[in-house]
Amino acid sequence: MKILVTGGLGFIGSHVVVELLNTDYQVIILDNLSNSSINVLERIQVISNKKPVFEKLDLRDQQSVSDFFTRNHDIDGVIHFAASKAVGESVQNPLLYYENNVNSLVYLLKELQKLPKSNLIFSSSCTVYGQADELPITEISPVKPAESPYGNTKQIGEEIIADVCKVDPSLNAIALRYFNPIGAHDSGLIGELPLGTPQNLIPYITQTAIGLREQLSIFGDDYPTKDGTAVRDYIHVVDLAKAHVVALERLINQSAAINFETFNIGTGTGSSVLEVVHAFENASGISLNYKIVQRRDGDVTAAYADTTKANNVLGWKAQLTLKDALKSAWKWQQNVVDIKES
Repeated sequence: MKILVTGGLGFIGSHVVVELLNTDYQVIILDNLSNSSINVLERIQVISNKKPVFEKLDLRDQQSVSDFFTRNHDIDGVIHFAASKAVGESVQNPLLYYENNVNSLVYLLKELQKLPKSNLIFSSSCTVYGQADELPITEISPVKPAESPYGNTKQIGEEIIADVCKVDPSLNAIALRYFNPIGAHDSGLIGELPLGTPQNLIPYITQTAIGLREQLSIFGDDYPTKDGTAVRDYIHVVDLAKAHVVALERLINQSAAINFETFNIGTGTGSSVLEVVHAFENASGISLNYKIVQRRDGDVTAAYADTTKANNVLGWKAQLTLKDALKSAWKWQQNVVDIKES
């Protein structure tokens, strides 16, 4: 079966492509390389011993999207990652996020509606819940006003898909609401490759550890948590990738109860920023130089998942630990120089 993965050379996308290839799906990757490297394509092939089809394409160009589907009308499923994803950047440049994250989804859905039947997995986020009133967060927790334009684009994306599914029974969709993906493939060949200053905690930690950054900034120590730092549910990216394969098979096998479902994808355990810092120090044997700075706009106090629905309905459960993720992220960081020079 032929699966389209948009943004398939990015951090999460590349790991999902590997899992799809390992499960014998044919994969076509669309990526505009704005936040990824073409060198990832070769590394995917080394890991899986299979070569996905790649096409450089910007989903914001509606005609290009239409032309692609004219040439590829036999797509069995789409996993849609292509989007800007940094909370802080979205606060500073909201129009970039609305154009990139919303327009591309609309153009993609317009093409899927032309197919007799289509299956879509949408890369969503726990940011749709905003500042949660109760923890852990379930799929029926209120979707509150977003704390950032990034979070808002994920809310809007889900609403668009839900509206289309209501009027188009030929579209079957699942939104996977990720908590905080971290880590890398155990080969050390693919991982998170931020361009410029990292917006996420783990690459900032590993870049500080290897000497690329002088100091790690921790945004706030006055949150109402056990150590004053924000709490997140950190999930290994390989576990997350496997959840996509399970969700895709649910759609292809027509096992879904309704034609638009949502699932939280996390570990069910919250870890504070300081806990993660100390866990990395223990896993790597390296002491980190860090300082506490003021809170960052758009950040919530705490977010961790209730994974009951994903475990029982989707049939997926996280298997890897925080230590596993941090060790793999550190192994990847030591290989990053190679990918940027290759």
